[in-house]
Amino acid sequence: MSSQDRANIWTFTAAITAGGQSRRFGSDKALALLGGRPLLHHVAAALDACPVRLLVAPPGRYVLDGWTPVPDTRPGEGPLAGLEAALIAAPPGWVALSGVDLPGLTPRYWAALASHRTPEALSVQMLDPSGRPQPLGALYHTALRPQVSALLDAGERRLRLASPPERTVFCHWPHDLRNINTPADLAALQGGTDHTAKPSIKKPPLGR
Repeated sequence: MSSQDRANIWTFTAAITAGGQSRRFGSDKALALLGGRPLLHHVAAALDACPVRLLVAPPGRYVLDGWTPVPDTRPGEGPLAGLEAALIAAPPGWVALSGVDLPGLTPRYWAALASHRTPEALSVQMLDPSGRPQPLGALYHTALRPQVSALLDAGERRLRLASPPERTVFCHWPHDLRNINTPADLAALQGGTDHTAKPSIKKPPLGR
């Protein structure tokens, strides 16, 4: 891939949602160490090439160089609320949304998603090895903001409903994305896992 191709791909805003309470983890998950670095730093490093970088979190909780703090619009209401905050703060266009519990995501992962944006799509998401869409660690277009706000206003909290399936492009990622929910999950990841394999693409026909 040429430098011009890379520049054309990395045109989206990065957003990390770090407003959760880490109840299952038992302590602040964002600051838990993997390979001597906080999980938050692992996630941020994979998105450093983005021209705009947003950290959705309670004011003053974290300091991350090069990232703009964004207050959670609805504290305690989960990643759908974090997405809403990111879509409001981002310039028009695409937003890469990640949680702090996905340290295995790489620049190649994000570039693969970004390279399969289409004019009709509102989201680009990976499928895990079992074929399930992964709405956290995905791309969303800012045009979704009214729908996301309407869902939250109606009491909905499921991130997977943020984008209609017929406007979502799906890619298959051959590795487990290794979501870190508990200290045991983190311990299992300490040995390291290769997440660099090339994904295959599944684009459902519009209107399916």
